[in-house]
Amino acid sequence: MPMPKSVVKINKDGVEYISNVDRAKYTLEELTRAALRDTAKLIRKRMIEKLKQLPGMRRNRRLYKSTQYWVRRKETDLQIGFKHDSWYGARSELGTHGSPARGILRDTTYDNIDEIRRIQGQYLSAIEDENRAAGLISEEEYISPDGDE
Repeated sequence: MPMPKSVVKINKDGVEYISNVDRAKYTLEELTRAALRDTAKLIRKRMIEKLKQLPGMRRNRRLYKSTQYWVRRKETDLQIGFKHDSWYGARSELGTHGSPARGILRDTTYDNIDEIRRIQGQYLSAIEDENRAAGLISEEEYISPDGDE
């Protein structure tokens, strides 16, 4: 979606009203999406590092290759986890009757709360500077590449 017009001017009874609401709304939404994208990259990277340290995971790459994230435009939210066709990802995270829950995704998120706050703050502080905000906003779709670390 392209950047909306910078201003809307309305003349009424000799008074000119200038509104930047549409542009500000667009900038907020795009900065939020960019912050979510970078947060997801961080969590996925740290999650893969933890998975590689687990016993037997150095040879078995399918679990950490199945990690993926989605920053959804319409819902304006972040989803991170294991691909839908990787039953071993859910079983590893949640556990089964025969194996304990590892909680890699949950623990990774909790362990990196300070870094997540720093990333979010970096983007949201750019609201004050329109040029800086435009430089942080990317127009590409945000789905993590398969197997990319």
